[in-house]
Amino acid sequence: MSGIFPLEWLYWSISWLLLSWHSLWDAILPSGEVLGTNWSWILAIVFLVLTVRTLLFPLFVKQIKSQRAMQALQPKVKELQAKYKHDRQEMQRQLMELYRKEKANPLMGCLPMLLQAPVFIGLLHVLRRVHPGNTQTDLYGWTPDQFDSFLNSRLFNAPIWSSFNTPDAQLQELNSSTITVKIICAVLIACMVATTYMTSRQMILKTGWAEDRQQKMMQRLMLYGIPATLLVSGVMFPIGVVLYWVISNAFSLGQQMWVLRKFPPPKMSGSNGAKSPAAGKPGSKAAEKARAEAVARAKELAPKPGAKPANSKKGGTRKGAGK
Repeated sequence: MSGIFPLEWLYWSISWLLLSWHSLWDAILPSGEVLGTNWSWILAIVFLVLTVRTLLFPLFVKQIKSQRAMQALQPKVKELQAKYKHDRQEMQRQLMELYRKEKANPLMGCLPMLLQAPVFIGLLHVLRRVHPGNTQTDLYGWTPDQFDSFLNSRLFNAPIWSSFNTPDAQLQELNSSTITVKIICAVLIACMVATTYMTSRQMILKTGWAEDRQQKMMQRLMLYGIPATLLVSGVMFPIGVVLYWVISNAFSLGQQMWVLRKFPPPKMSGSNGAKSPAAGKPGSKAAEKARAEAVARAKELAPKPGAKPANSKKGGTRKGAGK
């Protein structure tokens, strides 16, 4: 079976984590809805996010360190690009050699997101199977009671299994309002797109835009392409999956803020006493200081009021000689 369905192990793992957290919170929290929400399932999704992000945290730190290394290598990268601008193949070879020597990985910046993608796909696959028309209730280790519990679970009166384009007939089977479902889905999709954009933007603002064309293209894809894709595809995702994405992004924003503060950007050339590239720019502090020093020297050399000119000796000598 694993040969035919290579992702079955992933679906079982995601189901096990989700059901384990739900069993824990279901035993702690009182049964029933509060504010039209079954909080045991909501907290199960929240702690599924926390579990995944905790496991990926070491890779996230490596991502930041790799980006710092790439940032520190930018002067050398520019030199190679200028030197081999007419030989792109040799330029790429030299860049790869530089990255290998300095132990910097240009692809490391996308690794945490790529590793989260299978978890998202697994959760999407599992939760899309929970709907009123499915009679196979024992999927991926679920019991019929757990299936029914999730089927009747809600987020502000919107079924967690439903999506923006869920047919009205399925919602009516559980006496759910189509308008309520669409409003909740629209709000969550907007939050998903916004937080995805904010997460990428936060990273780019702290680390700066890459000089390498391929890396810059990848940054633009993460900043604009992925949010745009989610805006279109989000209508097909169940509320539980969109909620997972929003919580994951919120966690990422806080995690990135902490890591970026702990690992600040490297000091570029000029910060340790060497001449800064901006020293000669008009309006810069170095330029203003140089101008002030020049004015002070000019004032020192200027003749004082009442003082004889510097060539007065010559005049006096000629006067004496004429006598």
